[in-house]
Amino acid sequence: MTRANNPPAQALFPTCLVGSYPQPDWLIDRAKLSHRLPPRVRARELWRVAPEWLDQAQDDATILAIRDQERAGLEIITDGEIRRESYSNRFATALEGIDLDHPASIVSRSGETTIVPRVTGKIRRKHPVEVRDVQFLRANTTRRIKATVPGPFTMSQQAQNDFYATEEEMALDYAAAVNDEIKDLFQAGADIVQIDEPWMQARPEKARKFGLTALKRALDGVTGATAIHLCFGYAAMVRDRPAAYSFLTELANTPIDAISIETAQSSLDCTVLTDLPGKTIILGVLDLSTHEVETPEIVAARIRRALPYVSPERIVVAPDCGMKYLPREVAFAKMQAMAAGARLLREIDISQKHGVH
Repeated sequence: MTRANNPPAQALFPTCLVGSYPQPDWLIDRAKLSHRLPPRVRARELWRVAPEWLDQAQDDATILAIRDQERAGLEIITDGEIRRESYSNRFATALEGIDLDHPASIVSRSGETTIVPRVTGKIRRKHPVEVRDVQFLRANTTRRIKATVPGPFTMSQQAQNDFYATEEEMALDYAAAVNDEIKDLFQAGADIVQIDEPWMQARPEKARKFGLTALKRALDGVTGATAIHLCFGYAAMVRDRPAAYSFLTELANTPIDAISIETAQSSLDCTVLTDLPGKTIILGVLDLSTHEVETPEIVAARIRRALPYVSPERIVVAPDCGMKYLPREVAFAKMQAMAAGARLLREIDISQKHGVH
């Protein structure tokens, strides 16, 4: 598959989702989904559609997510992670070395006990996991597309290690599996591949100790445009936000091209962006803790907060995090506002360049 044909000069402030978009109620039991922690092992009981029809139903729902993004005016499209129960469990449970029949329990980043995969052998990727997802996305939009994969450090923190001598050794094998997947996703037609690493923010000391090494291993030999997403957790699950990241500037010297961060709900101090020279910033400008829909002017103001510290050419506009837990009509309206806010700033920039007042 070929990637999208990008115009010679892309518009300022392109918009995209971080990854997920709300799944339809006819596809998944959203009440059950929202009243539990994000699944780390498979949670097939969440799906409302019989197994023999599930692939077809997920494809249909993915088409709806793609069209919603296009109608809202987004320039970069994801598949909405419609086929996933959580951002990480579909990939993490498809690997060799995992005992799915005897899961373990750990304390989650929010302090609650959660069921996780048990690692009982060497972690290897048995087969591509998301290649068909990317091929389907590429076949159903002409716009640039982004794929997302869970990061090796985060997966290592969402598992019980009963095999490796150290967590670092385990994380490096997760990284090798992610590396294989990323290369296949670019081959399948992805324009951007994003690694989701929220646990780097949750466990910064371990992230410094071996998370960066695992990230670099995951990117070894990768030639396409890459991004990493760090956040403070789903707004539906984690209400309190710190004023600053505990792990962020460490990414300045990594091979990653773009860094996805949240700034809206946390009112993040954007001066930290000066410490990420040369990186594209995927700027979170939608507060997902509320169903109140931002105006385009609010979105534009949140983008402007970053402009003293990062040039407009290096900004991609996005929500704070995945939109999975929002009602679909709210998510769609917020996407529309995000695209309109970006257009507002774009038009101001064009007017100033041409002397229009």
